[in-house]
Amino acid sequence: MLQSLHVKNLALIKETEVEFGEGLNILTGETGAGKSLLIGSVTLALGGKFEKEMLRKGAESALVELVFSDTGESIAQKLADMGLESEEDGTVIISRRMQVGKSICKINGETVTARQVKELAELLIDIHGQHEHQSLLHKKKHMEILDGYCGKEFSEAARKVEEAYRECRELRRRLDEEAMDEEQMAKERALAEFEWQEIEQAHLVSGEDAALEQRYRLMVNSKKIAENLAESYQHTGGDFENGAANAMSRALRLLRGVTMYDQRLEELEGQLSEIDSLLADYNRDLAEYMSGGEFDGEDFAAVEERLNTLNRLKEKYGNTIEAVISYGEERQRLLEKLGDYDAYMEELQGKLAVSEKRLASACEKLSAIRHKNSLTLEKKIKKALVGLNFSTVEFAVEVRSGQTVTAKGCDDVEFMISTNPGESLKPLGQVASGGELSRVMLAIKTVLAGRETIGTLIFDEIDAGISGRTAWKVSEQLDTVAHSTQVLCITHLPQIAAMADRHFVIEKSSTEDNTITDIKRLSEEAGLGELARLLGSDTLTEAALSNAREMRAQAQSHKKEAAAL
Repeated sequence: MLQSLHVKNLALIKETEVEFGEGLNILTGETGAGKSLLIGSVTLALGGKFEKEMLRKGAESALVELVFSDTGESIAQKLADMGLESEEDGTVIISRRMQVGKSICKINGETVTARQVKELAELLIDIHGQHEHQSLLHKKKHMEILDGYCGKEFSEAARKVEEAYRECRELRRRLDEEAMDEEQMAKERALAEFEWQEIEQAHLVSGEDAALEQRYRLMVNSKKIAENLAESYQHTGGDFENGAANAMSRALRLLRGVTMYDQRLEELEGQLSEIDSLLADYNRDLAEYMSGGEFDGEDFAAVEERLNTLNRLKEKYGNTIEAVISYGEERQRLLEKLGDYDAYMEELQGKLAVSEKRLASACEKLSAIRHKNSLTLEKKIKKALVGLNFSTVEFAVEVRSGQTVTAKGCDDVEFMISTNPGESLKPLGQVASGGELSRVMLAIKTVLAGRETIGTLIFDEIDAGISGRTAWKVSEQLDTVAHSTQVLCITHLPQIAAMADRHFVIEKSSTEDNTITDIKRLSEEAGLGELARLLGSDTLTEAALSNAREMRAQAQSHKKEAAAL
């Protein structure tokens, strides 16, 4: 449930915060007051596109914050899957701070991507915009609605269809790519054999190039190394009068000549003796390195030639020895395949036949689930349509076998409707007017509300194109939905506003250089005044208020009857 909305510096909104409640939350206001702007701010918080024109004049950034409460285990699991912490009481806070060219999204205080916000929002809230009912003109939406109604059984079957479809598509791709005539096959075999032999004859060893490059650098710089080591040995060795070893020996003899006079000098003698031993070890190791570091020209030529071979192969077949070895193994497998090409292609075709059979079986099961659920769905939608003043409506969800198989199966789903007695069923998009489409969408939302786990539904002027008795029916249907799901509804019809559990008014106020949109919750008495305005009264006369009270009483009577059922 959407508990609260906080908006700051967005278009005409300087700063406002509103707390919603359970049931039916109605939002009304004069035309141009900013009713849709408030719902648009929710869309922005959930990852909608932000334009610089949306930023309030003079502000550096805008902020939208949504607080959801009692979100349940599915949301906690989704947060865990996203690596985010969930609150113990189930509260989820989504915020988005927007600047020109930059925005920061957060969930429970942790910075996230807009994509993560959208993924979470799909489980929290469903926003029905002013023109969303137009999507019913497209059959793609019909399948989406039916599939959403089918539930968990469908999800598993749909997953199997998608897997089988992708497997079939991959096998067909391989068959198409690898189909070749005798001439092509001969060329492929000759090239693969040449490349494999070139790599095989090189007797490659993983990591060999790095070791050779190190040795090559040593050989190239051998003269400088020899000169520097010789000079270092001259300064530290015992073969030279002024060497460090001779100086160390003299220093040690001098120290030992006086240690008998003071015991504290014994520690210094020990330290110097250790240094003398380390210097002796260094000279011995240095001499050994110098004696073993010699090499002849043949060694250098061999290393250089081997490196040239390895670098050539890496340039042709991969950036590393490991990549070249892997390429050689791939060439070997290709040769084996070409060695019995007919058998290989026959094997692929056999795999494709098995995969196509599996896909057909999966599609058949998916279709059966769609057919079974379509009968239930059409009955429930028809019942909901009758409740929305379609007194003589006929409605059907047709599931036909399509021409092609896709990742969604082989079905073609279409909603059919007849709104007048004696007329045959026709595609929904060919028959329904804008107002009728709105009611059909509301009927669908009503049916789905009991099956979905989404806690909040938002309707932005779903009452477009209706009036009178039909408006009362829409109002009653919204109240029915609100029994199981929190509903936020922007409306201009008094029949719908009268049904509110909470009534909010959106107002715009202006000064000489400033315009502000704000929202506030109405008391029962103030709500009657707003109903009177919606009924067309310019002034709050007693007659206008009496009409508003009568309408409110009628709505309350319906609520009591509905609660008793």
